[in-house]
Amino acid sequence: LSAPLLLPSVFQLIPLVGVVSFAAVGALAFSAYSLFSKSDVIINKSGNPEPWETIDPAKPQKLLTIHQKWKPIEELENVKKLTK
Repeated sequence: LSAPLLLPSVFQLIPLVGVVSFAAVGALAFSAYSLFSKSDVIINKSGNPEPWETIDPAKPQKLLTIHQKWKPIEELENVKKLTK
């Protein structure tokens, strides 16, 4: 095959490479965001082996929260008081 016949097929791959690259960069960015900003991800086990024990119930842990008020669960607070 000659080069002029292969050239149009190479240009057809450019959108595919662009979309796959965009998806890969987005996945890596979200992974880094989750790793460094989420409190339930453990990076250093020796520093705090149970990070879920120090989560504030009044702070939202969702990725996106719209007009939702957070309040502590009374039963959970009672159990925490009894176990301490």
